[in-house]
Amino acid sequence: MFLILIWFLVIQFTGINTHNARIQSSDITYRGTFTWVHSDGSKEQIAVPGHYNVPAKETMVITTTLPENYTQSSLSIRSSLQDIRFYIDGVLRTEYSTKDHRLTGKNSASCYVFCPTSAADAGKELRIELTTNTSNYSGVVNEIYSGDKSDIWEYIFESYGLETIIAFFILFAGIITILFSIALGIVYDRKFDMEYLGWCMTMGATWMLGESKLRQLIVPNPSALGTLCFVMIMLVPIPVLFYADLIQQGRYKKPYFYLGCAAFGNFLICLVLHLTGTADFIETLPGAHVILAVTFFLIFLTFCLDMRKKEYRKNILVLIGLIIAMLAIAIESISTYFVVLISGLFIGGSMLILLFINIIRTIKNVHTIEMHRQKEELLKRKRQMEKISLQMMQTLSTTIEAKDEYTRGHSHRVAEYSALIAQEMGWNRSEIVNLRHAAHLHDIGKVGIPDIILNKPSKLTNEEYAVIKEHTVIGAEILKNVSIINHVTEVARSHHERYDGHGYPDGLKGEEIPIHARIVAVADSYDAMNSRRIYRNSLPKETIYEEIRKNRGTQFDPEIADIFLRLMDENRLTITDTYLEIDDEPALPGMEFEISNFISNVMNTMKSQEEVENFDLLTGLPMRNTGQKMIAQLMQEHNGCLIFMDMDNLKKINDIYGHKAGDRALKALGALLSEHIGNSVGCRFGGDEFLLFVPDAGKNEISELMETLFSRFDSEKKKDFEIRVASISAGLCMCTKGDSFDECSSKADKALYYVKQNGKHNFFFYQQMDNTVFPVSSVAKDLSLVAKALRNSGNYSGALNLNYREFSKIYEYINQLGERHKYHCFLVMVTMETAPDSMMYIENIEQALEYMEEAIRHKIRRIDVCTRYSAMQYLIILFESDESQIPKVMDRIFIQYYKLYDKRDFIPKYEYLPVNEHSEETNPQNTSDHLNQDIHPV
Repeated sequence: MFLILIWFLVIQFTGINTHNARIQSSDITYRGTFTWVHSDGSKEQIAVPGHYNVPAKETMVITTTLPENYTQSSLSIRSSLQDIRFYIDGVLRTEYSTKDHRLTGKNSASCYVFCPTSAADAGKELRIELTTNTSNYSGVVNEIYSGDKSDIWEYIFESYGLETIIAFFILFAGIITILFSIALGIVYDRKFDMEYLGWCMTMGATWMLGESKLRQLIVPNPSALGTLCFVMIMLVPIPVLFYADLIQQGRYKKPYFYLGCAAFGNFLICLVLHLTGTADFIETLPGAHVILAVTFFLIFLTFCLDMRKKEYRKNILVLIGLIIAMLAIAIESISTYFVVLISGLFIGGSMLILLFINIIRTIKNVHTIEMHRQKEELLKRKRQMEKISLQMMQTLSTTIEAKDEYTRGHSHRVAEYSALIAQEMGWNRSEIVNLRHAAHLHDIGKVGIPDIILNKPSKLTNEEYAVIKEHTVIGAEILKNVSIINHVTEVARSHHERYDGHGYPDGLKGEEIPIHARIVAVADSYDAMNSRRIYRNSLPKETIYEEIRKNRGTQFDPEIADIFLRLMDENRLTITDTYLEIDDEPALPGMEFEISNFISNVMNTMKSQEEVENFDLLTGLPMRNTGQKMIAQLMQEHNGCLIFMDMDNLKKINDIYGHKAGDRALKALGALLSEHIGNSVGCRFGGDEFLLFVPDAGKNEISELMETLFSRFDSEKKKDFEIRVASISAGLCMCTKGDSFDECSSKADKALYYVKQNGKHNFFFYQQMDNTVFPVSSVAKDLSLVAKALRNSGNYSGALNLNYREFSKIYEYINQLGERHKYHCFLVMVTMETAPDSMMYIENIEQALEYMEEAIRHKIRRIDVCTRYSAMQYLIILFESDESQIPKVMDRIFIQYYKLYDKRDFIPKYEYLPVNEHSEETNPQNTSDHLNQDIHPV
């Protein structure tokens, strides 16, 4: 379609203009001789069109004699703010003037005036009178046309119609731009600069229509449209300034505001002068042009300042577009002082350029806003989740305490005591609130401690005490991702550290212990001593006071301990909360008790189960237990297809290239499954096995899905050389709602086994097996399929590259084979030696070894075998019957190496011996003389 459009435009601009050919043959321009009759009666021959010195309000009279062969039906001339009268043979034939019906202004609007004529007028005198009240157009005589009226209009439209079409397009684009910007502003609750560009475009289009030669065809009252174009020039600085101000983000709002007020004030003054008939808009237009010029200069100056400050370089295209628009408007404004107007063509083109630039900018802005909105939404959701998590953790903490009447309210009281200490230390309100939240969760780690130890009434054993101490580490691990409470992890982990360094879990000392944890440590110890336990009553206040005083500087921070002792002396530790009142009545209402009981049961269940990883980080899919459960549930509600999928040749990839290569293959398949399963459920079933259930899909849809997966995986593996031998096999079973998972998975497994037996890299429906006829005797066929599968699975390019262990087995096998069948094989060792006076860099070493390995693998045959022996050595088994061919083989390898690696900091050398333990000559053949020859890349 794009090519067709280009072809159409080329034909239109380069082909024959049939309109011009017809109009030129008729020649509608009147070619007569004109005489200017001065007011004093003198006459002067003049050229038409032209501009002559005639005072304003004085009538200019021109005459001519129509030819004897004159046969045209119309004469026409364009009025340039002039009253026009046509006289033929002294008789008024046509008159144009808006004096009697125009509401404002001193001049008639510019338009084409037609005078009807006929062959009877041949040889008669034609007199045209032109009068204007404005010096700008006094004495202007435009082109005079003669011919059929329709031909004259066709010529005018041919000459000036494009500007009018462009004007309508820009007007439509401007209105759409305004509406679109307003809609965007409503959606995103902000102002878009493109709205003011739309106003500029609308005003520019109005200017173009007002100056259009066809305006008398567009509107019934061309005077109003002609007046409106002057209004647009006076008011256009206002949206331009708004547009620039939004782009510059209000940096120059004040000068723009003053200049906008000046433009609006000038408009009001000119409007009053125009309405009173004192001065027409055309006469006061220079003032508007000055303001417009100042506007352009100010915008250009501020943009240059922004560019200098590096604040506007990202919007350089907008600056270029504005400069183009400014130049176009300047050209249009200057043209108003001349006879021939450009009619807004330059403004139209510049507006289109600026619109295109601004559309790109607006799209980017919307994208940025959307990204910012999404980030804010994600942040908001994150905060909400954190608040919910905080509430849940506080509920869990309270629930743990609620199970034991002796510790109920402990976390709450510790939080309040900690807040009192922080207040005495001069902390601000937000810091105190944060500490209160952190202290409330200081014992959250006890959720991971068995209840039998937490609630043990007798003294704890050393082993049990070691388990109890783990609650600090568990709590820190639980809270490590909670960002809504600062220092909460420090409080949970370090509130049992001692000031003398003998605490747990990290043995921190003095100010190494976070200040928040030091505060909570004092509050925690006080509440523990002040609370009744199953094995003792609460301690007397005097005993508690003495314990804290005695342990200041050893267990507690001395400054914090002194503050707390002062609070005790002043009796300021009273907390009015129901948590402090412990009696035999249940403190929790029924609903809270049920929630507490539920959470307690959940936690007990979690503790009684083994930890099971539910998510495979490598493939991004659920693990077997979770996946099977989800699939079984889905199968009870939907029809669909159960797919048992297996990755072929994964072991080979692991053996040859290592497990990282195998991991990449699994990751690639996992990514494909995650991308394509949609509303399906999949999981990693085992090492190289995957299970997938696609609900509500027919056989054809499943086949298309599998073909897509196979095709996409084949494309992905081609990007990674080391996993190129991987492929997919799959067995499929179509299931009906309510089918047994075990039965369907067994069928899918049988279908997969059938695929494996028949060459792999395919998929097969179990339902097809019911219609498949298996031959009674198919040993040969099965064996050929096995052979084919072996070839496909073992396929490799270049030499056979093995790890050292496998290489050693092959070496022993070849050694035995050589003894029995007298094969000639040679063991070659390639050593990478550092060149004299060369520095060894790890990057160069790895690069040189990589290129040497590539050269060996690709320059020896597929029947040869190679391996990496040590950091700088390679071993090769060459199947050569002629020992003299070995140097040639090694030459090929080294030439390829130097092609790949153009440095000379590592020199490869080799030596070899026959692969035969009983050979008479087993000493290695030194080839240093051969290697000392210059070998250059060919």
